[in-house]
Amino acid sequence: MARHIVVGVDGSAPATAAVEWAAADAQRRGLGLRIVHVCEQWLGELGTEFCTGTLAAAADRVRDLARDVEVTTELLPGNVIDVLIAESASADSVVLGSRGLGGFEGMVVGSVSLGVAGHAAGPAVIVRGPSSTRHGRVVVGYDGSAHSETAMQYAVEQARAREVPLHVVFAWQTPVFSPYAAAFSSLLEEAYEGDIRAASERVVPWREKNPDVEITSEQVIGHPASVLIKAGGTADLVVVGSRGLGGFACAVLGSVSHAVLHHLTCPIAVVRPRTQA
Repeated sequence: MARHIVVGVDGSAPATAAVEWAAADAQRRGLGLRIVHVCEQWLGELGTEFCTGTLAAAADRVRDLARDVEVTTELLPGNVIDVLIAESASADSVVLGSRGLGGFEGMVVGSVSLGVAGHAAGPAVIVRGPSSTRHGRVVVGYDGSAHSETAMQYAVEQARAREVPLHVVFAWQTPVFSPYAAAFSSLLEEAYEGDIRAASERVVPWREKNPDVEITSEQVIGHPASVLIKAGGTADLVVVGSRGLGGFACAVLGSVSHAVLHHLTCPIAVVRPRTQA
């Protein structure tokens, strides 16, 4: 398969939800699906039997949901984060549950999900659980950074495949000035108007290049994480870059993507430019 989605499974409920999401995505976008499970070697024969059963159950679930999708499976040794990151290099995207069998009950997102989302060579989609509600839109955070440009492209593809509108969100944070700095008020207003105008103009080329996708946008005053979390409450998928304009160059996962992963219940795609793998 030249283009395929990779989904990691471990027998947990979030992993099953990830398989179902990946199956639907593969069918919509005409991609193959590769199901992988990292088997702990120290478990011996019984462990291998469990791993084989986990893979078989996932493959059967995909075939029940999407009969037209080409499915392959493989048991792999090693560290699960390292394996999934390696798989991402040749995959369209990597999909996994928000936390696996080894996670604590109170954890929203596990270490594996965070590790893969921060280092995958392409889109990493984190799925918390099945959803019976369809909102009919994809939401993307877009600030003009290299990471958000890549996220925008993935979001457009997702909206097109789903035949739903794409809603683009830009959040503008008000700088904190001294209450005595009244002289800055006009400068602040000019900066705000300039940033809002620039954010709106950045969306125009995307509309021109993708006339078949309805693209709406909004510019909001507020913290980017809070704004995206609010918008994501009525989205089928939220797409973010792994870090934006405010991120440190050494950070693999920015504060906004980190917050979104911990607070939203819908599937979240964290996208990194391929050259940043």
